[in-house]
Amino acid sequence: MNKVVVLDTNVLLADPNSVLSFPRAEVVIPETVLGELDKLKTARVDPDLRFRGRQVSRILFDLSEEGSLVDGVDLPDGGMLRVSPYDSDKPMPEGLSARNSDDRILATAYQIHESDPEREVTLVTNDLNMLLKAQTLGISVARHGDGTEGGWGRRYIIRPFQRYRVPLTILAVALAVLIGVILIAVYTQPQSGTSAQLPPEFKTLLSSQQQGAFDALTALQTNQKDSESLLKMANFYFDANSNAKQTDAAAAFTYAQQGIRYFERYLKLQPQDNDARADFATLLFSAGHTDRAIREVSSVLRLDKNHVNANFNLGIFYAQGRRDFALAATQFKKVVMLTQDDPTQHAAYQAAVSLLDQAQKAAAGADPSINTTTGANQ
Repeated sequence: MNKVVVLDTNVLLADPNSVLSFPRAEVVIPETVLGELDKLKTARVDPDLRFRGRQVSRILFDLSEEGSLVDGVDLPDGGMLRVSPYDSDKPMPEGLSARNSDDRILATAYQIHESDPEREVTLVTNDLNMLLKAQTLGISVARHGDGTEGGWGRRYIIRPFQRYRVPLTILAVALAVLIGVILIAVYTQPQSGTSAQLPPEFKTLLSSQQQGAFDALTALQTNQKDSESLLKMANFYFDANSNAKQTDAAAAFTYAQQGIRYFERYLKLQPQDNDARADFATLLFSAGHTDRAIREVSSVLRLDKNHVNANFNLGIFYAQGRRDFALAATQFKKVVMLTQDDPTQHAAYQAAVSLLDQAQKAAAGADPSINTTTGANQ
């Protein structure tokens, strides 16, 4: 990766999702930034600021499950994230002080730049003073967003909703189950030889996806090994992840983590379901677990070498996750061969043709990037 992005504390606190906002780049968080985030836990600051600090920590904790943040972990967008310490053995650039946390962040970015001048290192900060200092050191700088905290609507409507979106979603599903049980008890009269039925009026209040999730969760209350219900919930989060990818990277990441858990439980019961395993690999990749995603989809291809979705996804994993365009081209070429005479696979054929062309150009060095926005959810 030739592009390195160093994130300042104020950027992470303004937008915790910024960790996931730089596709195919090496995202670096200076160790000093982690110290500043940790201080927020006990500092007397705006509760909203503390919440966003916890949100950043939660994202980093989830990503650390893949490996060491110091060594670097894969990001869902094909990039990498790592935490970089400030090397106190190296001289501090003139005009900076090791006692100042902002200066240590600047010095970390400077050390990364000096270690390999050929790489493009950009410090992302919304602090004007830091921007000016970075420019004097010859470090490229950029701002993230508009650098503001937003107005009344953002502070009191948008952010509270964002803060509690996932808990509210979980709570809504839980309440749906609880209300359903109450309605069953209130509106049905148990009779010999009959079973209680959910009033039709209740389910009409839910979308078709919510109805499916409700039914699955209700069934799992009775039988935790109901494979059909486990698959329904896995697919529910798979679809939620797909829908959130283009608009909310953090939500997509959360949905991927939740879907992974259901797929794991399902595949323990139904290990031969190659379609489910291919989708499982997609969520693993979306959550940044590239190596594991490749292992899972490769296990599908050992059983069914002509599995279209598995071949297509493996091409995406190689291209976006490993930047190995030669291997990616091989996979996309195979998808073209498998789908070219099948009218039901026309969408996969067109996507594979486009991605094959991009991968071949990238492998030849003519184009260092590849557009993988088609995604792995084929």
